[in-house]
Amino acid sequence: MGWRLKREKTEQGWLSISMRPGSLSYVHGRRNGNGKGAILRCGTQALEGEFEGADRVARELGFSRYQCSTLLEPGQYQVLQVEAPNVPQIELRTAIRWRVKDLLDYHVDDATIDVLDVPPDPGGGGRTHYMYAIAAQNTLILDCIGRFEAAKIPLKVIEIEETAQRNVATLYESGNRGVALLHVGERNGLLTINFRGELYLARRIDVGMKQLLAARGGGGDELHGRVALEVQRTFDHFDRQFPFVALEKLMLGPEPAESGLAGHLAQNLGLPVEIVKLRETLTCDAGAPLDAESEWRLFHLLGASLRHEERAL
Repeated sequence: MGWRLKREKTEQGWLSISMRPGSLSYVHGRRNGNGKGAILRCGTQALEGEFEGADRVARELGFSRYQCSTLLEPGQYQVLQVEAPNVPQIELRTAIRWRVKDLLDYHVDDATIDVLDVPPDPGGGGRTHYMYAIAAQNTLILDCIGRFEAAKIPLKVIEIEETAQRNVATLYESGNRGVALLHVGERNGLLTINFRGELYLARRIDVGMKQLLAARGGGGDELHGRVALEVQRTFDHFDRQFPFVALEKLMLGPEPAESGLAGHLAQNLGLPVEIVKLRETLTCDAGAPLDAESEWRLFHLLGASLRHEERAL
């Protein structure tokens, strides 16, 4: 998945960039032939004002040599699960737009929509074939493109956190079973489930790392219980919707400090729980000084930098 903008390819891999008011973060990564990945450089630079100085940072760091991507913020898009329309491929996007038009908070003509396939039962179980429609307002997409053009950064793809997290989860897949991954960001958590390299489910959980760390002195058990309950409910729903996918384990994303969540989930879920350790899983060059805090903070940029081209729909 990713809204594509035509640019010429230069350096191998992807340079994923986040421009937020006052700062610019970046990660350059690439997939290796063995299906794993390498992180070649990463960092965060302060900007003057909101976005002033991004062009200077881009020039000093040589961003023009890369094919670049960025991530929309979670509140800037919707991920909508729909049944795959029974139409010729050439008519697919039009049919998807028609299906989601009443699910948007704005007119469908004002939306940019991309489609992500959810492969059906490979055993031919005759179950419903689903797809995800990812929708964002045209004005938000144009604003994003405009910021990169103003900074003279060659933006090629606009991604979302769900697909970036899928890229990380593929590093931990083994055999013919699904892998769940929960990353808890500052304000909320994102739970995804992968199977054979594809994203099958994505769900937000309304507990953030700021809450978890603040509750370490007391009240953490209630928050941990809320997360465990939402994770288990998601697994139960997933099992009903995709019974042909057996989950192997839950991977818990990096944390800036120990929150106690991993231990609670390991005790209360009927599934092995493992910690994502990107510094051990990925090859990190000298220009990519990752520590626990930066693994957590840059997590979805790291995933976006491991992007691989999807099949065209």
